[in-house]
Amino acid sequence: MTDPDRELNFAREILGSRNFREVPDEDVLAGAERLLHEWMSGEVRMERPKLYDHYALLLLALTRRVRDLEARVAALEARE
Repeated sequence: MTDPDRELNFAREILGSRNFREVPDEDVLAGAERLLHEWMSGEVRMERPKLYDHYALLLLALTRRVRDLEARVAALEARE
């Protein structure tokens, strides 16, 4: 169980001891969704300055996902 007084570090909770390059985007997105939901519902506390600093981790995963989806859509459109 999480200590209610402990503030979580957004990136550390997602990355653990791994480098950001070692963590698949799916893991980043799932971890970020879970943490943000828990934070918004008041279940966990986050290190506020760190939360904003580490949005880059989530933004990078989302950017790569969008780029991948755009490439897939372009490939589908090219088939038509």
